[in-house]
Amino acid sequence: MFGLFKDKNKKKEVPKVSEEILTEEQKEQLKKKIEDLNQELKLTAENNPEQLAFICEKLGLAYAKLNQENEAISVLEKSLSYKLTIGDGYKKLMSLYNAKRAEAAKKGDDSGIDYYMNKMDDMRQIAKKVTISR
Repeated sequence: MFGLFKDKNKKKEVPKVSEEILTEEQKEQLKKKIEDLNQELKLTAENNPEQLAFICEKLGLAYAKLNQENEAISVLEKSLSYKLTIGDGYKKLMSLYNAKRAEAAKKGDDSGIDYYMNKMDDMRQIAKKVTISR
């Protein structure tokens, strides 16, 4: 009750990006999906930002499921550069930034902490912009 008996020496766990354990078949399906989405991305015209944002979001979420965090971050950021939204891609990107920040904190990397805190601040600004524009 009220944390009186909590173990104060217990280390906090770094949040895991993906808790889901995938079978080999699921991993292969995701890799195929990534190939298809990359191909679709190449074929989509630059003058269609909504479609590009949608494809990049799906691609980033697929990378995240495969625990390819850096690729996921890159593509999800690209998605937001095409169109600002606060959907699943936004939420996953915020989660990835938070996990990277926690990882930097665990390593004692102050510049990494600052970098990802700034990224998370940028995400909050996006949420404000999207909410105001509704």
